[in-house]
Amino acid sequence: MASEGSRVIQDIIRCTDFAARKHKGQRRKDSESTPYINHPIGVAFILTEEAGISDVAVIQAALLHDTVEDTHTTIEEIGREFGDEVKGLVSEVTDDKSLPKLERKQQQILHAPHASHKAKLVKLADKLYNLRDLKRGAPVGWSESRVHEYFEWSAKVIDGLRGTNKHMEDALDGLLKEKNVV
Repeated sequence: MASEGSRVIQDIIRCTDFAARKHKGQRRKDSESTPYINHPIGVAFILTEEAGISDVAVIQAALLHDTVEDTHTTIEEIGREFGDEVKGLVSEVTDDKSLPKLERKQQQILHAPHASHKAKLVKLADKLYNLRDLKRGAPVGWSESRVHEYFEWSAKVIDGLRGTNKHMEDALDGLLKEKNVV
């Protein structure tokens, strides 16, 4: 019989494999066209390595956080594969793609303070990854003004997530300060 630790590792690897298959062929919009899967893996890495999070459902939600938004994955499929807790967390951090982009962005700002603690952890790590990525290099076609607007919008979302994880919030504050957004 597998130990608890072995089962946890299996659950994380199965989830990583699922996300990799779902995001197969997708690329980030940076100048290197980075494989998209690097993003959810990076979000999970921030949670485990920087924020000290070991909750399996949170790590799985980080790995899956963009699958419903950006692939043909359904929230029901997430539930069947990974259970109700992960399904709920992924649902909390998934934008409604039927809404116009500006409305989706506004909904993130409004929803952030009311998200569960675990969903807030995923959101903070996602914002930290994305802002670091923007600092490294803007997506192809983005002006400095658009990058600054993204930082300003992110600051509003982050404000609604405060009190969740000091380490990630401090790292985010450092990035925002560098862009004169604080």
